Amino acid sequence: MEITIRRAVAADCKRILELVRELAVYEKAPQEVTVSLAHFTESGFGPNPVWWAFVATSFSLSAGGEPKETIHGFALYYIRFSTWKGKAMYLEDILVTEKMRGHKIGTLLFDRLFEEAREKGFRRICWQVLEWNEPAINFYKKYNASFDGEWINCAVDVH
Repeated sequence: MEITIRRAVAADCKRILELVRELAVYEKAPQEVTVSLAHFTESGFGPNPVWWAFVATSFSLSAGGEPKETIHGFALYYIRFSTWKGKAMYLEDILVTEKMRGHKIGTLLFDRLFEEAREKGFRRICWQVLEWNEPAINFYKKYNASFDGEWINCAVDVH
């Protein structure tokens, strides 16, 4: 099976959001995904996008012989700014479906993110990983990622 990495388009949002929900189940927090498809799509493809993404796809033939594209994973990022370092890519989520793990799709997505970061002049790529997610941690170690145990994550919901 040939995997292609391409930029996400608005029509991909429904599938990406399905994968976001799959990730939330894996992270034991399915109730935390409350974004609507309309808001998600507008935020990425409206007049002022705040996120960008790549999708990993393959093609097969449908029962009727028509080509059918399947999205097996995605990587979604936005721009973060550090007063110390400048512009950075913040990787919000990267996911490969459970069925397709082990086919180097994560590597293809991650490599495409590095290419994008270089093209856009970002100084670094930042992300978070849950401390118990050993498969992801081991994957990131292959890239010589540094793990910072000093900073504490903070958030406040605004209603």
